[in-house]
Amino acid sequence: GTLPAGPAQWLAAGRPYAHRGHETFFREQAREPGATTALLLIHGFPTSGWDWHKLWPQLVQQFPRVIAPDMIGFGLSAKPADYDYSILDQAHLHEALLAHLSVTRVHILAHDYGDTVAQELLARHLDRRESPLPLGGEGKGEGAEILSCTLLNGGLFPETHHARTAQKLLLTPLGPLLSRLMNRKNFEKSFSAVFGAGTQPSAQELEEFWSIIQRDGGNRIMHRLIRYIPERRAHRERWVGALQKTPVPLCLINGPDDPVSGAHMVARYRELVGKGEIVSLPGIGHYPQAEDPAGVLRAFLDFHAKVAT
Repeated sequence: GTLPAGPAQWLAAGRPYAHRGHETFFREQAREPGATTALLLIHGFPTSGWDWHKLWPQLVQQFPRVIAPDMIGFGLSAKPADYDYSILDQAHLHEALLAHLSVTRVHILAHDYGDTVAQELLARHLDRRESPLPLGGEGKGEGAEILSCTLLNGGLFPETHHARTAQKLLLTPLGPLLSRLMNRKNFEKSFSAVFGAGTQPSAQELEEFWSIIQRDGGNRIMHRLIRYIPERRAHRERWVGALQKTPVPLCLINGPDDPVSGAHMVARYRELVGKGEIVSLPGIGHYPQAEDPAGVLRAFLDFHAKVAT
């Protein structure tokens, strides 16, 4: 199907990037082309880099380069049916793209599933600090230096991630069937349920989100993409440990009315991590960047002003 005007313009402004033989999509805008410092935007499940479009004009004024990839299986990127989707692979995709673009220092702004990818990137950042390889070594020595990390609503701790019923069912043997049955009507119902009561997505926004999700059969691979939920349990020690141990400045911006990872997740963050800036946006749900872009931007730029000093 053709994309609505907004996502179509976003697509037209982007570029392809090959990941493991599949064409993925990213959008980049540079005030200083070739700058080695960038802001990396990491989207969530089941959406795409389009999630950042309301913040985009302001972010590109504030950072030398802003990069928003669509992860493989998502958005405007390839959605192969028989692919081993994983958080570890998505982290590889981001690291390889940054290397391809000659970015050596990066600020991260992540949401939802992207928070978990960011946690793995922070863990690799720690690995490299603890055992740097000699110059010319392969592997661990490659990733960009992370200068700061800002996380929006996401399942940072598996024990506080309140998966929706539909998500739980996708993990069962019924998953492939449910993926095939996913349509716009049941998507809109479950998607709207995670937004704040006063910040519900408009009919146009729902159409835009759905058009990108179902592009190239994206709705039919949901049962494969959802495997990040057991991955979070398997790698809990590494990913929670990354938040606890990282020297990277952290900021958490949260919509507390989110039934998936709202106020209850922030309470757990205070308990287990307890450092960095924490900003709560009253009345906001799971998609702060869509529901309250001005609030997110204000909190994010305030944090960055502190990091810069």
